[in-house]
Amino acid sequence: MIQRRKFSAEYKREPVAMLETAGVTVRQLAMELGIGGKTLGRWRRERRQEPTAAFRGPGKPRDEEVVQLKRELVRVTKERDFLREAAAFFASGSR
Repeated sequence: MIQRRKFSAEYKREPVAMLETAGVTVRQLAMELGIGGKTLGRWRRERRQEPTAAFRGPGKPRDEEVVQLKRELVRVTKERDFLREAAAFFASGSR
């Protein structure tokens, strides 16, 4: 007997978001993730019908933290790149 796989709400959100932003077809993404195309299509339909209520579960605070950390990473990366360029500029000017 085959057991049904259970996916967390957090896991469901990621492929649905990829479908909306990446321009990938449902079939392509389902094959990459190893899930059924109908399953992924159903997740997307649920998300479109009830965007705030779809996939409720304990994953929401973690998602917010991930978004905050990604923003901070972008900011810190920009600062690092700027300082690297400034150091190179001043190092080449002293010669």
